[in-house]
Amino acid sequence: QVQLVESGGGLVQAGGSLTLSCTFTGRTFRAHSMGWFRQGPGREREFVAGISRIGTNTVYADSVKGRSTISRDNAQNTVYLQMDSLKPEDTAVYYCAADEDANFWVVTTYHGDYDYWGQGTQVTVSS
Repeated sequence: QVQLVESGGGLVQAGGSLTLSCTFTGRTFRAHSMGWFRQGPGREREFVAGISRIGTNTVYADSVKGRSTISRDNAQNTVYLQMDSLKPEDTAVYYCAADEDANFWVVTTYHGDYDYWGQGTQVTVSS
């Protein structure tokens, strides 16, 4: 069974940076595309960033484009989300997700396509 464990969240001032990590266990990591989603207070869960199975393709939400970088280390079974120039509206619980049915180059932004989810890590950005 796949398990995803996020880490790296915390409290940061506006303009600061954080790097979230997600460790994948249970199956072959490189066979899954990976995504980060977030859910802020009173808001729907939304796509943040995704990366294809060997990292050749990445997709970002417009809200984080230019401020965030998703990457993966297939040797370490870990996906990362580096976030810079953080804003109070980035405050949310951030979730890592894995898509086991993805074609080699595909990254999906739809939460329903992801098969496995972590428990989430809280990111709070103070103004």
